Amino acid sequence: MAHPEVMCPKVGRRKMASEKFEAPDLQKFIASLRPDADHLDDLWRRPEPQLLPIPATVRGFRVRIDLQRTKPPVWRRIEVPGDILLPRLHEVIQAAMGWTDSHLHRFRTSNDRNAPEFLTQFDLDEGDEGMLEDDVRLDQVIADEGDRLWYDYDFGDGWAHILRVEKVLDSTRPVPVCVGGKLACPPEDCGGVWGYSELADWVRNDYDDALRPEVFDSAEEGRAWLPDGWHPDAFDIDETNELIAAVTAEPIPVVEELESLLELARNRGTRGLRNALAHPSASGVTDVTTDEAADLTEPFRVLLDVVGDGVTLTGAGYLKPAAVEQIAHRTGITEWWIGKANREDLTWPVAELRATARALGLVSVRKGRIAPTQTIAKRRDDPQAILGHIIGRIPLGTTPAERHAGWMALTVVANETPAELWEESISELLFDLGWRDREDPYRAPSPDSPTLETLRLLAGSMRTNGRPKGVNTAVAAIARAVIRA
Repeated sequence: MAHPEVMCPKVGRRKMASEKFEAPDLQKFIASLRPDADHLDDLWRRPEPQLLPIPATVRGFRVRIDLQRTKPPVWRRIEVPGDILLPRLHEVIQAAMGWTDSHLHRFRTSNDRNAPEFLTQFDLDEGDEGMLEDDVRLDQVIADEGDRLWYDYDFGDGWAHILRVEKVLDSTRPVPVCVGGKLACPPEDCGGVWGYSELADWVRNDYDDALRPEVFDSAEEGRAWLPDGWHPDAFDIDETNELIAAVTAEPIPVVEELESLLELARNRGTRGLRNALAHPSASGVTDVTTDEAADLTEPFRVLLDVVGDGVTLTGAGYLKPAAVEQIAHRTGITEWWIGKANREDLTWPVAELRATARALGLVSVRKGRIAPTQTIAKRRDDPQAILGHIIGRIPLGTTPAERHAGWMALTVVANETPAELWEESISELLFDLGWRDREDPYRAPSPDSPTLETLRLLAGSMRTNGRPKGVNTAVAAIARAVIRA
């Protein structure tokens, strides 16, 4: 009977199984069959991007951005300076395409299976290792016509973009600009290319119910879900450039505490606060006229006048009915208030006014008496002095919740946001900072804060049913005076 043979891995000759097989030989044989762990690590480890040297002269690039797998293609043509950093390029792509920067993104230097890629701060926080995009310039990644860069957005829907250099420009524009494009950006969270194609066909065919995407129970539901006025064939280059200008504008210099919140928002990958502080209105005037100061401080001066050098409170600690009636009448509350307006505990606008004045240090309560503070007593007839005192005290509050809400209120008002939108805008900024509704972690928190109440009073809430309306430029100037460094 023939003996089986084995191959000796070291010398390559055949050994008979019946021959003596020493332990060292067996160990070598087993080792030859076992994969090299280091070799596998090298095989699967993602390589880091290779950066080009920074050129001596900054050139510009005309780049075409194509949203891959869309037919007909959704594309934009932009011109950007070579020294633009990748995080800023990300913002320009978002604005140029029409995305809302609601998801994660990543740049890649090739389209290979294990392509070198740049990491965001979120990736590092998640424990990934690699090259951070923050300090990488575009001209360290591309240099010549035909060079390409890949940009992925929303890893759920899987939007893949390819950036191709169409032309290298000798001169650079001061800000990025869109010079061409076609078709509207797909709606966010529409289900990727397949979902977008269904929506586009449905809208192009005048919302034919036979083509309605199955995800919608009715045409009304689908049309309500779509962005206002969205049509797949629409593209407005002027509107696109307005968006690019907005995202590339630099925030105004702000005081240290607000700057720390801006940094917090950056680290969380949100842009709402940055955009608010970069809004052109945030750079407006900070001065108010004497007449404006008198109008803004009217409710506080009425309270100071009524209490005079000091009045005794009721046994329960409230203003006496006569004082409440005077304040309600002189501040305009009685023009819309239903009731007698003669009890502070039943007339919340008067109670809010007193509470806010006390928090601002305009009045104090001691031994059952309310009176102007020493700081205000000699200046209670000077609107500018009172206003200056208020500016120096806001935002109010000692807890993080009160402070953060106060700074967001000041930021929103500084932008000359109509008063009807204050609450919604403040809540959105607080949500970006990580605050949530106490009962529902998926909802934005309440915007209410002592600072917001102060701004409402300054904006004339006593005469408008507690709800100021429109834009009060003087209140906006006050808010800017507080937030600007």
